Order: sequence, then C-alpha cells, then structure tokens
Amino acid sequence: MAEERVRGGSGARAAPLRVVDASVWVSALAATEPDHATSRSWLEREVASGRALVAPSLLLPEVAAAISRRTGRAPLGKRALAVLLRWPGLRFVELDETLARRAARLAAELALRGADAVYVAVARELDAPLITWDREQVERGVRMVPVRTPPEED
Repeated sequence: MAEERVRGGSGARAAPLRVVDASVWVSALAATEPDHATSRSWLEREVASGRALVAPSLLLPEVAAAISRRTGRAPLGKRALAVLLRWPGLRFVELDETLARRAARLAAELALRGADAVYVAVARELDAPLITWDREQVERGVRMVPVRTPPEED
C-alpha cells in the first residue's frame, strides 16, 4: 500500500493529503514559467495549513531535469532538487514494481504518458486529489481520482 511507502515529512498527518504533480513544482520554482506566482503562493498556503503534500519519488528527477533543460543551467536543476528535499511537509512515495505496474495499467487505460500515470496511481492509492497544471491529467485522470489545478483548491 502506498501509505506504507510514503517517506519524509513529520510522520503525523495534520490535514488531508494532496498529491502534487511536477508541473506545479516546476511552475513554482521557475519564475519564467506560466502560473509561477499562482503555484508558488498555493504551495506556500499548503505549507502554512499543515497539509501534507505527496509525490512519487519520480518527482525529483522530473523537476531537476525540467528546470535544467528549460534554463540550460545544471546548477539550477540541482538547486531545485535541494529545494524539494527541504520542502516542509513534502513526502515521497517510492516508485517500486507494484506502483509501476498499477501506473502502467492506468497509462494504458487512460491513454496517459507514463510519468503522468504514476501520479494518478499514487493519488488513487492514497485516496487523495491530484493537483496539476497538466491538461491531459486533468481531462483523463479525473476518471480515477479527483484532479484539480491549484486555484481550484483555494
């Protein structure tokens, strides 16, 4: 069960979980990204509320790569990784074979990209909403889990 694989954070859950997709994190961490201010302020409000944010461990290379590729500067990708690892209340679900198989089935069923299906699988296992800017996740993932964009969560 994913709840048993969640690591990081304080351990005790003060408020409901939110599974947060890489699109939100990249937007929050890169000032040139669309919806930067919205993503950043939403994440800061989530921290202030004590709500636990969850992502598959896949988030780490996804965000580091996206920031590095968009900027052409590897140090910025590494800095983004460091920010994620220190983010208060951010917890990770390990991407093991069981989760990978569930995500693969969802990817096929919903016609999602592989990484996107991993986020949907985590949200489904944790019975938590998925927060994303990704249109395909919003349109297709909603068949399995509640899917919202950050402003819809206010």
